[in-house]
Amino acid sequence: MSESFENLKELYAEAFQTFGPKRKIPAIDISYYPYVGINHTIRVRNGQVFVRLAEICHDMPLSAHRGLAHILVAKLFRKKVPLAARDAYADYIKTAEIRDRATETKRTRGRKIITSSKGDVYDLDAIFDSLNHRYFRDALPKPVLTWSVRKTYRILGLHDSTHDTVVVSKSLDDASVPAFVVEYIVFHEMLHIAHPTKHVNGRRYNHTPAFRRDERKFMYFEEAEQWIERSVRKLKRNARKK
Repeated sequence: MSESFENLKELYAEAFQTFGPKRKIPAIDISYYPYVGINHTIRVRNGQVFVRLAEICHDMPLSAHRGLAHILVAKLFRKKVPLAARDAYADYIKTAEIRDRATETKRTRGRKIITSSKGDVYDLDAIFDSLNHRYFRDALPKPVLTWSVRKTYRILGLHDSTHDTVVVSKSLDDASVPAFVVEYIVFHEMLHIAHPTKHVNGRRYNHTPAFRRDERKFMYFEEAEQWIERSVRKLKRNARKK
C-alpha cells in the first residue's frame, strides 16, 4: 500500500477508536472507485472493512479525509456524525472545483435512457415548442425530451441539466390525462432551464422565489395542481400494474 493509503488507513483507525474504543480495530482496505459524482461507501465483510472513495476526491486534503472517515464510520456504528467532521468534509466538496468535477463525471459516466419524445397520445417536442413560444418568447434552448421508460407516480417530470434532458413520466401519456396537465409538467421542467440551480454555502436551491413566481404564470396552474392531487392514487395503481 502506498504512503498516501497508509495515511488514510490511520485516519479510519482513528475514527474506529473514536466510535468503538473497546473494539479491536479491524483490517481496513481503502481504494478509489470511479463512482458517478461524489459517492463513498464503507462495508464490512468477514471482519474486514472495505472503504471505496470517489475517484474525484483523490487529491482531497487530509483534513477533509479525516472528516469523511468520521462520517463513514459514524454511519457504520449508527452514531451521530460530529459537526466538526461534517464541516471539514463539506468545506471541500462544496467548492466550485469539486462541483464541476462531479458534473463532468455524471456527464461522461452517467447513463441516461432515452425513449422518444413522441408518445402514444402526446408529443413532447410539440408541447415544448408551443410553451416556449407562449411563455418564453422562443428564448429557451431545447433539451432532449423523452418519455420515461416506466410509469411513475412520485416523480412526474425531471430536468437533468448534466445531460440536458427533460424526462416526463410515461404515466401521463394517456388519453385520460388532460393536455394542460402534461403541459404543466413540461412547463415546470422548462423553468428549471430558465432558473438554474443556485448553490449557496454548499446548499442547492432548485425552487427559488423567482421560480415559484413564474410557475404561477401557467394559465392552468391551479387546475393542473388539483388534478395531480386528485389523481395520485390512480397514477400509483397504474404504475404498479405489470
